[in-house]
Amino acid sequence: MANAPVQRMSQLMAKTLRDDPADAEVLSHKLLVRAGYVRRTAAGIWSWLPLGKKVLANVERIVREEMDAIGAQEVSLPALLPREPYEATGRWDEYGQELFRLKDRKGGDYLLGPTHEEIFTLLVKDQCTSYKDMPVILYQIQTKFRDEARPRAGILRGREFLMKDSYSFDLDDEGLGASYALHREAYQRVFARLGLDYRIVAATAGAMGGSKSEEFLAPAEAGEDTFADCPHCDFAANTEAITYELKPVDGSAVPALEEIPTPDTPTIETLAAALGVPASATLKNLLVKVDGEIVAVGVPGDREVDLDKVEAHFAPAAVEMVTEADFAGRPDLVRGYVGPQGLGEKVKYIADPRVAPGTAWVTGANKEHTHAKNVVAGRDFEVDAYVDVVVVQEGDPCPKCGTGLKLDRAIEIGHIFQLGRKYADALKLDVLGQNGKPVRVTMGSYGIGVSRAVAALAEQTADEHGLVWPKEVAPADVHLVAAGKALQTELALDVAEKLAAAGVRVLVDDRAGVSPGVKFTDAELIGVPQILVAGRRAGEGVLELKDRKTGEREELTVEEAIARLTA
Repeated sequence: MANAPVQRMSQLMAKTLRDDPADAEVLSHKLLVRAGYVRRTAAGIWSWLPLGKKVLANVERIVREEMDAIGAQEVSLPALLPREPYEATGRWDEYGQELFRLKDRKGGDYLLGPTHEEIFTLLVKDQCTSYKDMPVILYQIQTKFRDEARPRAGILRGREFLMKDSYSFDLDDEGLGASYALHREAYQRVFARLGLDYRIVAATAGAMGGSKSEEFLAPAEAGEDTFADCPHCDFAANTEAITYELKPVDGSAVPALEEIPTPDTPTIETLAAALGVPASATLKNLLVKVDGEIVAVGVPGDREVDLDKVEAHFAPAAVEMVTEADFAGRPDLVRGYVGPQGLGEKVKYIADPRVAPGTAWVTGANKEHTHAKNVVAGRDFEVDAYVDVVVVQEGDPCPKCGTGLKLDRAIEIGHIFQLGRKYADALKLDVLGQNGKPVRVTMGSYGIGVSRAVAALAEQTADEHGLVWPKEVAPADVHLVAAGKALQTELALDVAEKLAAAGVRVLVDDRAGVSPGVKFTDAELIGVPQILVAGRRAGEGVLELKDRKTGEREELTVEEAIARLTA
């Protein structure tokens, strides 16, 4: 085994902090800054210090090894990209304000790459001309850029981040399925090696496009995603991807629509109280603007509208809430008393599947201080489109087996897509088939958040004392603490050299003028898997070995410690 260089804390550029940074919101942000792994450069922009860079490099190495194992070929594409390919696919506009746009000195439009589907497609178009060149999988590990409106949570939600993105190119859908399966299995190996607790869940494609899509989520309180997990069957999905079957009912026995005076009841709560009905019997109608046109969204009164789902349905159109000015220009729309009956062709009406044909509701009568009851979907109003738009709640029935769902927060660490031919069509990616005719290539896109994986590990493994890195990603295998003066330091450095000669990665705290208590605190904060202390029994050649994760301690001779740590 090759010698591993000894890292000496007396020479290391990493200052630990006793207090949490003032702007820190989540655990990983606090600990990665306090332990000297990262430092903030600007909002959503981070510098990686030596210890952090080692952890990041270890994650990269694991990702790279597993990608190479499935036959993927690594390339490096530019981060500064021309406008034209993104305009051809529509994403120059679809990305909206998240895209970093800039001009060169000649006035040409460029962007900082948020993701590279277009550029990989053009690379393959240039290099692959025949069916004999297929299939091919290409990948890179590179910095991406997105102009987040509210960068927060340290490296979890930054404006630049490190990502592995790979792309598969196949001749047919069967080949795409095989490439997708290869990536799915590779991702499972990656996250297992990283030591992450994760779930694979059904997801939406979003701005990426395509058909089948799955996310790899790491459960954590700091997570920005909510996912649903069925305790009875194998169903799991991002809540944005959960859909329910439309189940019409027989509403023929429902009496005719009847308008009723309901003064001072502009909200669902006041209406339900006044009429003595549950909120679930009322129909809430939220008004939004889609590219400037007003659209009504209907959901049961006891549910909230998930605006992300609404936006996903209408993408790439811009969705925003209506304003007082919008109501002022539309006297037919009465704030607080909007009902779908009577909207006619003036306003498009979409509804959640729970507002199924035949269901009866109490809803607005489109008149001040007036509601209507016995309003039946399909009889008294028509739904232009059914879309799952409610916020999923704990206990909602599993779409697969009906059991009540459990909800949890998680960090997205990976996402895989079957893109199909969206980008190949836009950029005309064809190869010559066996019959001499052009074949349109089909694609997959697969991402791993490399820097996010570091944060996810910190969130999942840290304890009350600090970080607790799994061995494969830790910046060192052993943190050797010289808890004393010359004698302890001399022994610690000697043991460190012997361990390093055996290939063990050692971080040795040889700082002069720093108390043993501070060194112990820093060792726990930094989170290397094994802590070896040259302390009060150093003169006898005895060291203390502590397992950072379990807290177990034992005294060992120098020879025993070296044998244990090099086994």
